Formats: sequence, C-alpha cells, structure tokens
Amino acid sequence: MTEKTPVEKLSFEAALEELEGIVRDLETGKALLEDSITAYERGIALKKHCEARLKDAEMKITKLTVQDDGSLHAEPFQEENA
Repeated sequence: MTEKTPVEKLSFEAALEELEGIVRDLETGKALLEDSITAYERGIALKKHCEARLKDAEMKITKLTVQDDGSLHAEPFQEENA
C-alpha cells in the first residue's frame, strides 16, 4: 500500500475525489476485509475534512444586498430555514 497524503493537507477537491474513489471501491466488495476497514476509516476522515472545509467556506461568504439608494450592503451569510 502506498503512503497517502495526510487528510488535513488535502484540498477540498482532492479529498472529495479520494472519498469518491473509496466509495466506488467499497461498493464493489472485492477488497479484503482489513483493506476495506482501513479504507472506510480514511473515508470517514475525508468526509469530516470536506465538511469542515465547506463550513469554513460558508463562514466566509458574504451576502450582498442592493439598498433602495442603489448602494451595496454586505452582511454575513446566514442559512435560511427551509
């Protein structure tokens, strides 16, 4: 098995791509049990990493609104309740 990049050093895109690959591999059911467990554990770490990166990005998003006078007003992003 090759040495993998630590999860925390991966970009969101790289982590997501690796996670998708793990899911595809696990769905085939052809891997040995021990390899599947290791892949599953890495998949959990990748999922958490992706969620954290998305949350960080969400916190940086600013909602811009146009005021009556035509000027822009910036306010922090807040999730709208569905």
